[in-house]
Amino acid sequence: KVGELPQEERPQLGKRVNEIKERLLALIDQRSQELKIKELEESVAAERIDITMPGIRPPRAQFHPINQVLQEINDIFVSMGFKIATGPDIETDYYNFGALNFPPDHPARDLQDTFFLKREGLLLRTHTSPVQIRVMQKQRPPIAIIAPGKVFRCDADVSHSPMFHQVEGLLVDHNVSFANLKAVLNAFAQQLFGKETQTRFRPSFFPFTEPSAEVDIQCIFCRGSGCRICQHTGWIEVLGCGMVHPAVFENVNINPQEYSGFAFGMGVERLAMLKYGINDIRLFFEGDIRFLSQF
Repeated sequence: KVGELPQEERPQLGKRVNEIKERLLALIDQRSQELKIKELEESVAAERIDITMPGIRPPRAQFHPINQVLQEINDIFVSMGFKIATGPDIETDYYNFGALNFPPDHPARDLQDTFFLKREGLLLRTHTSPVQIRVMQKQRPPIAIIAPGKVFRCDADVSHSPMFHQVEGLLVDHNVSFANLKAVLNAFAQQLFGKETQTRFRPSFFPFTEPSAEVDIQCIFCRGSGCRICQHTGWIEVLGCGMVHPAVFENVNINPQEYSGFAFGMGVERLAMLKYGINDIRLFFEGDIRFLSQF
């Protein structure tokens, strides 16, 4: 109704309206600041930590089951006098196959078994046996080593992985016999799986050993009575072994007439699966805390 006022009263009314407007804006701004401060105080109070309350304990890290079993295997053989040797994951055809007496047409050289690299002559090692060749080239007997490490093969299912772990062993000296090999592996099996564990040696073939054998242990689940795990045979295969082939000795300039030796190799994942009753190798590599925390 400003338009109804006399002309002389309109400036005075406008001045008063402006004063009230400024006062109201000042009060609104003051109240807004008070509400913001109150909101901040309430937020701080809600987030305040009571230092007298017990803390939340973080989960404790532990060794992967593969590392646990690998360390146990290493400890057993080191206690017998073996030393640990290592070598490169990328190998040449010579060290991985040729020096180990693999013929040129051996199935292990096929593309479906071996990861060959683009650079000719290089591949991802399929076993840790090349470490044995490298050690024998540099060291004269007596030699007693184990070679733990990662190996790679084109294979993947519930019991195989394209990357897995092996421990291979080598002992070279005067008058080393197959009986020595059996004694070492019997002692190893009993320390890893229990004193009551029995072993069985079956004839087999490997290019780098002669004679060669597969080693079975009495089924640790049924103790030889027969079950689904051992396919009702009472035995489970765990590793391969044999006496070092004379051709391998000749490749590293060790006289096979003067020295003899034995070699063996085992898959760490397979031993871990037997030791802990695991039925799928892929569980080791999935990183599931619920699985890993059991070990």
